[in-house]
Formats: sequence, structure tokens, C-alpha cells
Amino acid sequence: MLDNVQIDFDTNSLWILNLALGFVMFGIALSLDWREFKPIVLKPKSLLVGVFSQFFVLPFLTYLLVLIIKPDPSLALGMMLVAACPGGNISNFITHYANGNDALSVTLTAIATLLAVVMTPFNLAFWGGLYPPTASILRTVAIPPLEMVELVGLILALPLVLGMLVHKGYPNWAKKISAILKKGSLIFFFLLIALALQKNLGTFKSYVMEVFWLVFIHNFIAFLSGFSFAKMAKLPWKDVKSITIETGIQNSGLGLLLIFSFFEGLGGMAILAAFWGIWHLISGLILGTVFKKINSESLITSP
Repeated sequence: MLDNVQIDFDTNSLWILNLALGFVMFGIALSLDWREFKPIVLKPKSLLVGVFSQFFVLPFLTYLLVLIIKPDPSLALGMMLVAACPGGNISNFITHYANGNDALSVTLTAIATLLAVVMTPFNLAFWGGLYPPTASILRTVAIPPLEMVELVGLILALPLVLGMLVHKGYPNWAKKISAILKKGSLIFFFLLIALALQKNLGTFKSYVMEVFWLVFIHNFIAFLSGFSFAKMAKLPWKDVKSITIETGIQNSGLGLLLIFSFFEGLGGMAILAAFWGIWHLISGLILGTVFKKINSESLITSP
């Protein structure tokens, strides 16, 4: 049972993870121009669909999936936490690679990151509280809601706002530094995941297959829900691509940070979030390659 397994991740590594996530968001924000948001805000249908898919549809479907599969409580809570996180920072790269709507992807990442300050703790508490096995974990851990809001705000929202302000004041410098920070901090972040897995290699090997199929199904549902919801809303094909990718690429780094900060490295949660961080890179690139070849929605709707 993964519910009784603790993942070893020392305090210094946790602080480094904090900094890495902050620098990733700062690097993304350095490339954001306020003017890019204007056409999307003036015609917000795609933006609203993306936000709703991210913070309402995916958590709800995750809850249904947990009811059907009934995984170990710590795995179930890990799934709920991943679903409660905002879109991952590589979603912008994959959207660009897939010929999606870049401006919508960047805007969704920014808006979802700001909303995550409230929505991530809310979704975790709400959906986790509805399922008795995960509700018992939440009662045991007794997470201070304001502390979680404060941590998410410091790690995601503050670097995002600061980066955009720097871009506004020093646009040329910001563009040069942005590419370096995004690549460097992402590499650093994945090295930290590798370190956490290496220090707990025996545990990871013992449970990897149990976790793999859960992550595979959950991630597939995330992509499918974003795609289906965007198609039902009759959005342009490029917007459908962006929302599909934004819904299926989750900020698992934030999930890991919250797990090690508030759940003391609870085994099922930590392994699931870490494996999600690896798998969504693979699945995202596969989907991006498929989308890249389909530049017209008529290709998937024609008989």
C-alpha cells in the first residue's frame, strides 16, 4: 500500500524546487506582452472554455474516474491534486509545435496560474472531501488553506506579475533572458525530479506499473476532455488544439511542491505527480505531432 510509504525529499531540495518553479514562471512572464491579451479578452469565448475545462471539467472527471477505479487513497488524492493544478509551462511550447493558437495558450497559462492561487486549494479540498478515503487523509493532514494559498501565490502568481512588469519596462532585455530562464529552470526542475526518484528508486520500481496505468488513463482523459469540450463549444481548430493541450499538460511541479510541503512526501501522491511530470512530456509531444499534421479540422470531421 502506497498510503504508508513516505518519499524522502530533504528541505534543501524543497527550497530549490520552490526557486526552480518560480524561475520557470518568471521566464514565461518575461515573454508576455499585455497587448497579446487584448483580442482574447475582447472575444473571451475560447478563454472561458479553456478555464472552465481546466478548473471544472477535469477535476469533475477525475473525481468520477476515482469512483470507478477506486485506487489507493494516496493515489486518488494525487490524481485530484494534479487535476487541481494549472496548466504546465511546457504547454506553450507544445502548442507552438502543434500549430495551435499561441496567444490563447500563453493567456490561458497566465490566467490559470493566477486563478490557481484560489482554485487549486479549493478543488483539492472540495473533490478530496467528497471521497471518503481521501477526505480522511485531508483530515489527518489538516492543511491550513491560507498557507497553501500563500505558497501558490508566491511561487506562481508573484513571479508571473513581476515578469510581465519587467517585460513592459525592458522588453528587449526580457526577451533575451526569457529563453535562457525557461530552458535552464525546466532542465533544473527535471533534474530535481530525477534526484527524488533516484533517492527513492526502490519504492519507485515497486510501484511504477501500478502508477503508470493510472497516469496514462488520467492524462488521456484530460486531453480528451479538453478536446471534446472545445469542440462542443464550436471553437476554431487552432483554439481546440490549444485548449486540448492546456487541459492535458498539468503543472505537476506545483503538485510535487504541495505534496512535500503539506503531505510530508506521501508516497502515492508523490510518485503519481512525479510520473505525471515525465509522462505528459511524452504524451504532449505525441499529441503535438499528430496535431501538427492536422492543420484543418475538416481532416478529422470528414467521412
